[in-house]
Amino acid sequence: MATTNTGPGKERLVRNISDTALWVACFRARETERPDALFRDPYARKLAGERGEQIATTTSKAHPDWPYAARTVRFDQIIREQIQQGTDLIINLAAGLDTRPYRMELPPSLQWVEVDLPDILDYKEEILRGEQPRCRFERIRLDLSDVPARQKLFQELGGRGTNALVITEGLLAYLERDQVLALGRDLTAQHGFRNWAIDLCSPGLLKMLQKNLTVLSDAGSPLKFGPEEGPDFFRPAGWKPVEVYSMLKTAAKLNRVPLMLKLFSFLPESNGRQGSRPWGAVCRLARV
Repeated sequence: MATTNTGPGKERLVRNISDTALWVACFRARETERPDALFRDPYARKLAGERGEQIATTTSKAHPDWPYAARTVRFDQIIREQIQQGTDLIINLAAGLDTRPYRMELPPSLQWVEVDLPDILDYKEEILRGEQPRCRFERIRLDLSDVPARQKLFQELGGRGTNALVITEGLLAYLERDQVLALGRDLTAQHGFRNWAIDLCSPGLLKMLQKNLTVLSDAGSPLKFGPEEGPDFFRPAGWKPVEVYSMLKTAAKLNRVPLMLKLFSFLPESNGRQGSRPWGAVCRLARV
């Protein structure tokens, strides 16, 4: 069932790309409030607000909670493991309402930089006023579609650490293929950017989401990226997949999917081309 915006004369359910951050925060809040929560984000409910809950509730039939629980768990895992292996700088691009610098156990010496549009970071900064991050933390207000400004920022950040992990959680699906490749090449240009954590969907899942989540296209933020090549899409930009975690298999292992979907999770793992198969994953890419 497709989820549409409100009727004529009424405010759109999703007004712009920043509203999707409220939506995702609501999913984190719901997981946090479960007695068997897989993670705890004590700030998520306040960040999501009434609007985030409204969006999540209205779109629930077309877009359930479980992929976000799985996605969050896998990104958290990658971050922890990379810190253990020497990551000294984390760069979160299109950070939205992410609160990992506040909610995760992090070494005080770790540098964490988040980048996003001014409005969303202003909103988050106000909500989190008085809270203390657990590492060296900085917010940078920047439109990542401004390529020269982005390249200048990456060059500056490239001198801050020797083993950086870049995060683009929830970003790439909104970009065109050539924009994703350009971003990948800009990241590769900085030798200190060693790893890149992404989430990815297949052409089949992309088509399904485009059909079911018309609220996004109506808001001028349609989903666009679901490469036929799968994780190998990034090789021409200088990145190779080294860890690929199926969303479905992750969620099934964590007991977050309905029984029917759990049965599908027993199918053999496939980390390459997916075609029309509805498939999503969290991946860690490393420099080629």
